[in-house]
Amino acid sequence: MALLDRVPRHLFTTRGWGMICAGGIALGAAYIMGRRDLLTLSVLLIVLPLVSLAGIRLVKPRFKVYREFNPSPVETSASTTVRLAVARTGTGSGRATMEERLPARLGESPAFRFPSRSATGGISRYEYHLRSARRGQFLIGPVTAEFTDPFGLSLHRQAIDDGDVLTVTPAAVVLPLTGLAGARGNDGITATRIRANPSDDDVMTREYRHGDPMRRVHWAATARHGDLMVRQEESVTTPEATIIMDHRHGAFSGGSGAGPAGQEGPDGHPVASSAAFEWSVVAVMSISAHLAERNYALRLLDTAGGPAFLHSPSAPEPEAEEYSGGAGLQSIGESLAAIHLTGSHHARRDDVLRGWAGKAANGDRTSHDPGPEAFDDVLMDKLSAHRMRGPVIAVLGSISRMEALALAPAAGYATNAFAIIATEKPAEYADVLEVLRQGGWRAVAIAPSVPVAAAWSQFDQELAIPAPTTDVRRGTGVAL
Repeated sequence: MALLDRVPRHLFTTRGWGMICAGGIALGAAYIMGRRDLLTLSVLLIVLPLVSLAGIRLVKPRFKVYREFNPSPVETSASTTVRLAVARTGTGSGRATMEERLPARLGESPAFRFPSRSATGGISRYEYHLRSARRGQFLIGPVTAEFTDPFGLSLHRQAIDDGDVLTVTPAAVVLPLTGLAGARGNDGITATRIRANPSDDDVMTREYRHGDPMRRVHWAATARHGDLMVRQEESVTTPEATIIMDHRHGAFSGGSGAGPAGQEGPDGHPVASSAAFEWSVVAVMSISAHLAERNYALRLLDTAGGPAFLHSPSAPEPEAEEYSGGAGLQSIGESLAAIHLTGSHHARRDDVLRGWAGKAANGDRTSHDPGPEAFDDVLMDKLSAHRMRGPVIAVLGSISRMEALALAPAAGYATNAFAIIATEKPAEYADVLEVLRQGGWRAVAIAPSVPVAAAWSQFDQELAIPAPTTDVRRGTGVAL
C-alpha cells in the first residue's frame, strides 16, 4: 500500500493501479516460468485500465451548472448563500466527485457527490455559505467534476462551467446626525411656493379653480381682488447633495499595491489600493447611505469633475453621475466594490477591463497618465450648475496647498461644504485645512485608524468655522 500511495492519482484509481501492478507481476512471472496463460492474464490486466482511461477521455459526461447568490451583491462581513443545481445533459451514468473552486480568502473549497441523495428530476441541488471581510469581485467556481469509468479503474477531472462573479460591496456604517443641510434642515427638505402674481401681498394666492376645496379660500385676497382667491399649494423640492471622491493614485500613500487592506479582482490578483483609500471607500458608502435615507438625490464626481465610477470594473453604469432612491444606493455600492486607484481619467472602462489579465502578471493595474487637473474648471462648472441646491462633501486623499486653493472656492456653490482628508499623517495638513476653512469648508484630516462615524461627528465639534474672506467665485483666490 505504501507503493500505491506514491503513484499519481489523476490517471487511475487505486483499483486501476492495483490491476496494472498485478499485470506487471504476472508479466514477470510469465517470463520466468514460461507460462503463456500468465502472459495473457498480464496483458489483460495492463490493457484494461489503459482502455478505460482512453474511453473516459473520449466519451466525457456532460453537465449543466446553475449558480445563484442570495443576496447578490453582498456586503462585507455579511453572509451570502450559494445555491448550485447540477444536471447531467449527456449520456452516461455513475457517480462523480465535484468541487466548487473558491478564492483562498473565502475559505476551503466545498466538495460534494453527484448525484446527491435528494436529487429530483435528474437535478442535484447543493447549498453553502460564503462571507468576505473585504470588498471586491470574486470568481466563484468553476465546478470541477472527477468521475470514473464504469469499472472504476481510471479517473478524469474537468471543469464543467465557467464560474460566476460574486460582488462584495463595502458595508455602510451608521453616521450621527450633523448640521448637514444648512437652511434645508437635517432632513434636507425645504418647502417652496409657486408665485403666481408679482405683488408681495399675493405671492401665496391664486385664482380659484373648479374643484379647489373651500377651506383653502384666502378671504383677504378675495376681498382685495374682487374674485375668489385660494392659497397657493406648497411643493417640496428634492434635496440634492454632491460627493467628490478622490481616487488618484498619487493622493493615497501606499497606493502602488494592495496591502492587507486592499481588494482584488475576479482573477484573484490584488488591485491598487491602500489603507487610506479603503477608509475613504467606506466613508463614501456610509455618507451616500446617510444621505439616501434622508431622500437626497446624489451626484458623485471625481476630482476632475467626471463620473466618480467611470473606471470601476464593477460599476453597472460607469458614466452615471446622479443616483437616487434604493436602486441608486445599490448601484453606488456595486460601483465601489471594485474601484481602485488610478492615475488616468482618460482611460476607457473597457480598456481597464481588457488590461486586467495582462497587467496582473506584472503586478500593475494602475495607469499613471496624469490626466486632467484636479479641482479645475470642469469640476467648478459641474458644481455651479447645481448652485446652492444642497451640501457638497469631498472625500479626499493627500492634497497639496495649491490644490486646496483651487478647491476652496467650490464651497460657494453649496449650502454647506464638508471635506475629509484621509491620510496616515493628519498632523501635516494643518495649513491645507486652514486654506479650505478660509474658503468656507468644514474640513478635517483623519487617519485610517479613526472610525468613519467619529470622523463625521467632528464636523459638529467645530465651534467656529471662519467665513470666507473673499468673494467665493471661480477663479478667485482665497485670502489667508
